[in-house]
Amino acid sequence: MTALAAPSDSCYFDACTIRIVLWRIPMSTFGLIEYKDASPEVRAVYDDIMATRKIDWINNFWKAIAHDPALLKRTWESLKQIMGPGALDPLTKELIYIAVSVTNNCNYCIASHTASAFAKGMTDAMFKELQAVIGMANETNKLVTGYQVEVDQRFQPPLSR
Repeated sequence: MTALAAPSDSCYFDACTIRIVLWRIPMSTFGLIEYKDASPEVRAVYDDIMATRKIDWINNFWKAIAHDPALLKRTWESLKQIMGPGALDPLTKELIYIAVSVTNNCNYCIASHTASAFAKGMTDAMFKELQAVIGMANETNKLVTGYQVEVDQRFQPPLSR
């Protein structure tokens, strides 16, 4: 294994370590489209995002998918509708988003929706309990899958209300 000298003579990295470090640096496949570089179609979506969220910046998710303006617009319109006012309160929706994001291993989504949930009133205790519920749900889901457990008749529709 060939060692590569780091800036300090007392610190060396092998080529495998460098590959691992570089692999962990997240990069968008096509780069990010900043507001100043966006087409009028993309700027219109960016403007709606900022107006709806009452913010003055666009996060990297939107900048990354802006390479496909139709996808950007469709995704934003769907998210705006689903995460907007409804039967579930905004914090509950963020908690669900965190749970799904943890299960799907989406680090970006975990970070952005955790920040949003804290902004909407999630406490440290709520976050910790949410993580326990996510972990337990994933564990028992895998056990049910592995054991091929048949669903109890009383859990089948139609369900009593």
